[in-house]
Amino acid sequence: MAEAEMIKTATFGAGCFWGVEAAFRKVDGVVGTAVGYMGGFRKDPTYEQVCSGETGHAEVARVTFDPVRVSYQQLLEVFWSIHDPTQLNRQGPDVGPNYRSIIFYHDSDQAKMARASKLDQEVSGRFGFGKIVTVIQPAAEFYLAEDYHQQYFEKHGGHCHI
Repeated sequence: MAEAEMIKTATFGAGCFWGVEAAFRKVDGVVGTAVGYMGGFRKDPTYEQVCSGETGHAEVARVTFDPVRVSYQQLLEVFWSIHDPTQLNRQGPDVGPNYRSIIFYHDSDQAKMARASKLDQEVSGRFGFGKIVTVIQPAAEFYLAEDYHQQYFEKHGGHCHI
């Protein structure tokens, strides 16, 4: 199998997509990232529309990775480490359904691993007594965010609360 055929995709929402993308870009084995919108009902939404809360989309980071170098399980560990999955429709100062904690799976193996990982987090007590509200659902159409959002911190500096 050619190397390009081995590349896999994962999609995560964990608050502001700038910080989520930045966290995954640091992971060895991640070969690409893009921020965008997924899980809503409006075709080709804009950032302003998504932020209004009226499109149903989450801000997400699409992660392409080489599973020989980094496993999906390791990506899940990064996901849990960068946000508080007990906060419903928010992360820190960012409030709204577009900031929800969500894992979009791309195949049945990812679905099984994501559900098992969520259960592991719930029983671990890692997040105290709060209920983990992370949603796990099949990947939907991905809408690439506007160019100025891509690799935002590399272009502009700064950081998020995650």
